[in-house]
Amino acid sequence: MPPLNQKSSVEQIRARFDQDVERFSHLETGQVAMPDSLLFMELIARAAAAITPQARAVLDLGCGAGNYTLKLLQVLPDLDCTLVDLSQPMLARARERVAPATRGRVDTRQCDIRDLQFPAAGCDLILAAAVLHHLRGEGEWNAVLASMASWLRPGGSLWVVDMFEASSPAVQALLWRRYGEYLEQVRGGGVAGAAYRDHVFAYIDAEDSPRPLLWFLDRLSRTGFTNLEILHKNGSFTALGGVKCADQSG
Repeated sequence: MPPLNQKSSVEQIRARFDQDVERFSHLETGQVAMPDSLLFMELIARAAAAITPQARAVLDLGCGAGNYTLKLLQVLPDLDCTLVDLSQPMLARARERVAPATRGRVDTRQCDIRDLQFPAAGCDLILAAAVLHHLRGEGEWNAVLASMASWLRPGGSLWVVDMFEASSPAVQALLWRRYGEYLEQVRGGGVAGAAYRDHVFAYIDAEDSPRPLLWFLDRLSRTGFTNLEILHKNGSFTALGGVKCADQSG
């Protein structure tokens, strides 16, 4: 992967997602570029409902077309939903799909999560699916994690699905080969086989800067999250969550 200062800009990433809404709009298939996408969505929703059953409000960071919030509303109905994404077309599709699924309030915010202004202790649940890997240096990761902790009410929970690096380069190479083999077997945007694999690898290389999973878990713990749970891991992709310490103020 290129150095962080040579990665795609926010504007370039936004432009790609503006043109890619349809691929993120299928609750029955999920995101086909992610192995076990449907299982990830189901586990996140069920775990969030089990850990935070009295939740009233969810903040969905990098909401895309709304799949994770829709899945959550199946088990925690009528939540107030705040949907955040870089892409206005994604947000429009997310609102179109989410608003009929809840009697709660639905707000949309078009912005980079690094720039989001949100009330302290303003939500009970945060969803962050395939968004944190766009963060760059360690300072950005630390700042966003601190913000997420501040936005949650004490006892609220954070749920993440993302791509993480292995700690060992040799294991990372193994997992990446396995992921490439998976991509060759699926179809995305009408493209299949090696062409689809190369397409996905190209935008990951240009846009993404994932961190090791163990590093991320350590940062969550240092930020004040407890009861950390790994719900499922398939190669480079992991679903996990944690609870904001109940004795923390916003």
